[in-house]
Amino acid sequence: MSNDKQNQQDAKNQQLNEYKNSNQGEKMSTDQGIKISNSSESLKVGDRGPTIMEDFHFREKMTHFDHERIPERVVHARGFGVHGYFEPYESMPELTKAKFLQNPSVKTPVFVRFSTVVGSRGSADTVRDVRGFATKFFTEDGNFDLVANNMPVFFMQDGMKFPDFVHAIKPEPDNEIPQASAAHDTLWDWVVHNRESAHMMLWLLSDRAIPRSFRMMEGFGVHTFRFVNDQGKARFIKFHWKPLLGVHSLTWDESQKLAGKNPDFHRQDLWDAINNGEYPEYELGVQIIEEEQEFDFDFDILDSTKLWPEEQVPVKIIGKMTLNRNQDNFFSETEQVAFHMGNIVPGIDFTNDPLLQGRLFSYLDTQLLRLGGPNFNEIPINRPLAPIHNNQRDGFHRMTINKGKVSYSPNGILNNDPATSSFIEGGFEHYQEKVDGRKVRMRSESFKDHYTQAALFYNSLSEPEKRHLHKAFHFEVGSVKDPNIKQQVVEMFSNVNHTLANEIAKGVGVEPPQSNNQEPKVAPSPALSQLQTKFSPSTRKVGIILADGFKFSEVQEMMNALRNQDVHIEIISKTLGKVHSDQNEPVNVQKNYATTHSVMYDALFIPGGKQHVDQLTTHKEAKDFIKDTFAHAKTLGASNEAINLFSTVLPKQTQLANEQSKNELFNDMGVLTIQSDQLTDYSQSFIEQLANHRHWDRELKDEKQA
Repeated sequence: MSNDKQNQQDAKNQQLNEYKNSNQGEKMSTDQGIKISNSSESLKVGDRGPTIMEDFHFREKMTHFDHERIPERVVHARGFGVHGYFEPYESMPELTKAKFLQNPSVKTPVFVRFSTVVGSRGSADTVRDVRGFATKFFTEDGNFDLVANNMPVFFMQDGMKFPDFVHAIKPEPDNEIPQASAAHDTLWDWVVHNRESAHMMLWLLSDRAIPRSFRMMEGFGVHTFRFVNDQGKARFIKFHWKPLLGVHSLTWDESQKLAGKNPDFHRQDLWDAINNGEYPEYELGVQIIEEEQEFDFDFDILDSTKLWPEEQVPVKIIGKMTLNRNQDNFFSETEQVAFHMGNIVPGIDFTNDPLLQGRLFSYLDTQLLRLGGPNFNEIPINRPLAPIHNNQRDGFHRMTINKGKVSYSPNGILNNDPATSSFIEGGFEHYQEKVDGRKVRMRSESFKDHYTQAALFYNSLSEPEKRHLHKAFHFEVGSVKDPNIKQQVVEMFSNVNHTLANEIAKGVGVEPPQSNNQEPKVAPSPALSQLQTKFSPSTRKVGIILADGFKFSEVQEMMNALRNQDVHIEIISKTLGKVHSDQNEPVNVQKNYATTHSVMYDALFIPGGKQHVDQLTTHKEAKDFIKDTFAHAKTLGASNEAINLFSTVLPKQTQLANEQSKNELFNDMGVLTIQSDQLTDYSQSFIEQLANHRHWDRELKDEKQA
């Protein structure tokens, strides 16, 4: 393996560097290189006269401005991109001949774009939606695009239905309402008339649809692909991305508040993590089914509304992706990057998945319109590292300067150059699958079970996740105006689970299910519950609220413990500037009440200090911080005098008491209190509770008291 191949990421960065221009220390010019003496006033007849068309600089500047925007994507319009690299863990020639999956010493550069699906570019990051997870691998064999979502299944089985689904879920055409939401009549009308969507709708209404971070969500290739090795042996596969930080979500109330407080929450989180050197990491896994096992399952492996249960088809981890560099320019990279499922390399091939077949056309066709023509591959972010030699010519935005007179094949003038490559030389050859049948507009009988896997997903959820799912149905279907559609939703999901259907009916004000359908009896799959994921305090964010007179030693000990676990800390107070301890030590304030909110943090800590606590009791915002942190089931901590504040703000919900024994650490469902001058053990317990992500038992306590 040559040094050039071992440094492919450097090669891609160098390729992009050729197009970068910071303008620092340079003189302004037109697009033609003509230096400009004035870029603030247009050329006029007299200082108060009309602007004249002779002003070529004005016309060029204004024309460029008028054309700065390209059509936004029909779906996945709101996205955010980052650079990184992929490394395989081992060589795997038995599975595939794809070169980027062979040498653990080779770093293949990647560009990843995370996105929402339904909303426009101006919508919020935290809306309830599917998340896109698209990765462009710049391999030595050419670009491979792994276009994934954070959910393993899809809304339909055949690409023919995709335009209808998008029309239904987008804002309704008569009033362009609602934005970035599935909570309206047209979507649910489509759902009840396309019952293959039952499984995916449960994923959409689960906690998976409101991720805590792009760094804490899975990615799934959804479709069934093939691996093909050098001997032409093929296997069916599905791709998985597994985040090393685990899979975690927001609460619904948090996601709504964040949409107003910080609509850029997810992109800001990713941008900050990379700038802090906390590079997000994801392991790439594949599920593998041998060709002779294709019909061994109680579902069709080509059906994109079905997943392959990990208990039946384990995920083999084959490599790791590290995202280590932010984009330099949002438009040039994130907006202009063009993904296409048809971009595959030797060793990877398609299957007859009917949804995949339809999307193979759609992605390319969309890029032709959005990026202005057939040469979008020449935009720097899309350019492959592999050399390009073909007879394609001309068109909008052509960058390549092709010399000579030959642009056809076969030819004699250039002795048939550019020449094709044989299979041995790495030429792409499609897998030779035997296909035999009549031309029909039909769906296979094996695609007609729409409820068993929906029941599998529902049965696999933990009790907190089920409660959240029920509430999501109450909001989404409760927002539907047509009572007939609501009733049909209830009848539809009675085929999945009667408890679920009854909960939906109760929440949206319609009759309980009338059908006597037998719900599927399916054993749960632990892999589908987020409570089975990894838990870590690393890169979480803790807010510490202070006023003058706080106990410095308590804050210092807590901050040192948190930093040792790579936890971020922000000091919050009524005003920016500095806040002083009981010993007059100054501490810098990063956020005031106006610039932050409890939803920005994973936990909250308030130290002791009588003067400090007395002031906080007069701050409505500080008390709201405590209430919201508690309501969102996050870890709360108070030491010494601050216990009085907690007992005042949360009198019904907590068992805190002023007479708590000295040095006793008390944990009430993630609310940690102590009366002690030594917080070493307390700090460690706080970190352990923070790592748990949430304390869902609080929801049950609230319901009992209600």
